[in-house]
Amino acid sequence: MRLELGNSGRNMTSSRSIPVRIIALILAAFAFSVTSRALADTSIIKNPGDHSRYVFEPEPHLLVGWLDAPGVASGAGIGLGFRGTVILVNNGFIRTINNSVGIGFGIDWVHYSHRDDWCNTGPGGGCYSGSQSVNNFWFPVVMQWNFFLTRQWSVFGEPGLALRYSGYPDGHDLQPEPVLDVGGRWHFSDSMTLTMRIGYPTFSVGVSFM
Repeated sequence: MRLELGNSGRNMTSSRSIPVRIIALILAAFAFSVTSRALADTSIIKNPGDHSRYVFEPEPHLLVGWLDAPGVASGAGIGLGFRGTVILVNNGFIRTINNSVGIGFGIDWVHYSHRDDWCNTGPGGGCYSGSQSVNNFWFPVVMQWNFFLTRQWSVFGEPGLALRYSGYPDGHDLQPEPVLDVGGRWHFSDSMTLTMRIGYPTFSVGVSFM
């Protein structure tokens, strides 16, 4: 038995378009703001160690759940998060280029307005409506590998693991999940960057302090 919602498909489609529009607006404004500065940028990728020598990078950020989340959440989500990265090696795995390696940890909260429609066939079970909301909390631990391309731009990859806690009106769920994010930074000052990260199932934009 499955509870059918006549308007659920249309509502979910509409809600999914919201984060897509937000991402498009952020990227358009970001590209417009940095175009003139990028023309005068200088490549440093072939200069090992030629980057800010910071030990810890705190990064508060905003989150958009742009894909269906694993577990019980579906549709679009929005939230907040924090990532802290400790630099372990200032001259990273490849000695001939400008790279560094750190370990990152943090917490992300994403609120979803829809829950998956599903039925519990066990004793006392029932069917659950997609109108219920879900709060997902992620606790990631990742390896961050940084590549410093120019004075203004760096990119990174973050493989790792996370604990995902999902809370909803009549229960909760706790599961380990693999994590794989890629991102980039715009170094608009010597000690601050605009940092963007994309992975499954969220997109984030925030400010890093170095």
